[in-house]
Amino acid sequence: MRAPAGIVARAVRVLATTVVILGPAGFSALFHAAVRGRAAAREYFYGRVTVLLTVLGPTFVKAGQVLGTRRDVLPAAMCDALSVLQDSVAPMCEAETVLALKEAYGRDADKVFAELDPRPVASGSVASVYRARLRTGQDVAVKLRRPGIERVMTDDLRLIRRGAAMMAGLPVFRDVPVREVVGSLADAVLGQLDFEREAGSLRRLRKNLSEVPRVWVPKVYPEACRPRCIVMEFVPGLVLDGADGCGAAARKRFAASGMAAMYQMLFVDGFVHCDMHPGNLYFTRGSEVVVLDAGFSVQLSDRLRRLFAEFFMNMSIGRGEQAAKIVLESAAGIKKNADVPGFTERMADLVERSHGLPAKEFSLIAFAAEMFDLQRRFGVHAATELIFPLLSLLVIEGTIRALDPDLDFQEAAKPQLMRGLFGTGR
Repeated sequence: MRAPAGIVARAVRVLATTVVILGPAGFSALFHAAVRGRAAAREYFYGRVTVLLTVLGPTFVKAGQVLGTRRDVLPAAMCDALSVLQDSVAPMCEAETVLALKEAYGRDADKVFAELDPRPVASGSVASVYRARLRTGQDVAVKLRRPGIERVMTDDLRLIRRGAAMMAGLPVFRDVPVREVVGSLADAVLGQLDFEREAGSLRRLRKNLSEVPRVWVPKVYPEACRPRCIVMEFVPGLVLDGADGCGAAARKRFAASGMAAMYQMLFVDGFVHCDMHPGNLYFTRGSEVVVLDAGFSVQLSDRLRRLFAEFFMNMSIGRGEQAAKIVLESAAGIKKNADVPGFTERMADLVERSHGLPAKEFSLIAFAAEMFDLQRRFGVHAATELIFPLLSLLVIEGTIRALDPDLDFQEAAKPQLMRGLFGTGR
């Protein structure tokens, strides 16, 4: 643990940076409100918040990414601003790579790897990825944790928790589950540092998704892994635009396989990869969908997995009132002054309107945005356990729409819904 003085110094830097960035932003927002209206002022201020989080570093960036999913608690405009946050850190230099290898393997790195290219092939705020070859001959990808990142993130999250505890005592946040939201945020961020857990998640996803045709999760080599390093099968030729040069038929297959994998996780297994953005989802020339990086995965309880499936099923057949009841049943909390009948009526209307839309006009993102807005306005707080899996579904929608604009998301879910709700085994 760091000395208290170190944490205090970090707290002072965070506070000073916040004042420097948000202080002028507050005055500028007032100007925007006078000239362009309150909506423009809020949009400007929320944009400056994202700048602040980026300046404060990877912990705050990841915290912002997670907070941006809580549309049932935060204003939609703020979530939109937070959704643009991306890791934009430089890859580890050769000296940092040498130190990271030493931290992970001690003096045993040469016993595990016949060779390791010190130039990263990918990089994020927590780790960099390298191409290597094991002593046993396999070509592998090596995900190596950045030196010192655990200490930095732990200290930053401690500060965030303390800040949340202070906010929770303010009258304006009396009915907002501040501690729960920040607690789930901290768990999600720290979970991405647990490489032993992630290696286990990759093995589990590989087994679960083996049931889905044309979906590939790289094999993990447990004997070569360490608590600070994951060693997995190297998948050659991965590029973000891998599907661009493929024909329409191949692109439709990619879309169908990608959604089948998502629905398998959500409705059948209940073990969900919650970060299916394009950097973790690739399409190969061999018509396979490759799923990477399982650091942000959650296990739904069987009760919530089933409720999620029942909600989606009722949504897909237009049973609005039943879908609304499921949202209420799965809620983490309902305000004392919540208008439950009003929420039920409006939620049922949303489901019934969405059911009547042609496939091209139905948007999961638009549906979820309106649902979260209703929850926030009527005082119905969504279960944290469900927020992250729902996020994964929303993240993947844009990628799938680009591949196959005609895909009917509600119809495509029915095979996995039938298995999840009525199958004999999972």
